[in-house]
Amino acid sequence: MEKIILWSSFIVGVAMLFFSLRKLPLIDWLIIFLFTSYLSVIAGTVVVEEKMLAYPVKIFEKHFESSLQFEMLTLPVICLYFYQTTYHSTCTGIFLQGVLYTSALTLAEILLEKYTDVIEYHTWTWMYTFISVFTLVIFVRVFIEFVHKKT
Repeated sequence: MEKIILWSSFIVGVAMLFFSLRKLPLIDWLIIFLFTSYLSVIAGTVVVEEKMLAYPVKIFEKHFESSLQFEMLTLPVICLYFYQTTYHSTCTGIFLQGVLYTSALTLAEILLEKYTDVIEYHTWTWMYTFISVFTLVIFVRVFIEFVHKKT
């Protein structure tokens, strides 16, 4: 069952990535996607190496301890959609949408942890997920605004 969930989310993530990159400005989307991937791989590796959580079932289980699918596809695609939906938003709108996107991801993780072997908390909690994902999406949003001001 876990492999079906993982492969299904992989296919959905690739489809969402394809559709999100069809809009312009493509360079912004690529920067957001790659920057989010970079930061989440570093954070995810640290969390797994510190044994705060584990991924008992993975797609690429022979090669990686962390969940590359989440760190290099799911989270960057969600961050990309977050940026696209907040492109013309005020600070309040960005904050509220950040809470909404983060809540949805956190809820999905809670359900996966509780009912499957996709993720297993050791010292990690859902609150750490919420705080880290929220911080990441806001940080990436601020980063791309900084890039725009410098160019």
